[in-house]
Amino acid sequence: MPDDVTPDEAEPEESNRGMSTGRPARPRSARRSLGAIVLGFELIIVFLGSLVIFGLGALPAPLALGGGAALVVAMGATIGLLRYRWAFIVGWILQAIVIAAGVLVPAFFIVGAIFTAMWAYCMIVGVRLDRTNNTHTQDNLETENPE
Repeated sequence: MPDDVTPDEAEPEESNRGMSTGRPARPRSARRSLGAIVLGFELIIVFLGSLVIFGLGALPAPLALGGGAALVVAMGATIGLLRYRWAFIVGWILQAIVIAAGVLVPAFFIVGAIFTAMWAYCMIVGVRLDRTNNTHTQDNLETENPE
């Protein structure tokens, strides 16, 4: 685990879920789940968009396909890293890159704006859902174990 991430900021590994480690597994956050969904769908669109950039000749083939592949890999890696807070910042940076691709193909301005709006909505709603779920969990713990 990186030095700048405390254990509270990282969610348990998927492989450890369900195993008895002495403490109950923390549920996956709504923010992380929604972010992964948006990036997953965006990954497919970016892959297809890189083929469009290649097909239109907006960039040389190695640059269009290599850049598209790099962006797809970065999005896939970010999906896996969303257990860390800093990965959400990387998600915002990826949204800016997709919008910037509109310089090459103007349709990417629209695609980038749509996915950035979806990303922003999912981040806002995800935090709200997580806060509500944490409040309910705390209330349930207090009613089960009054001191």
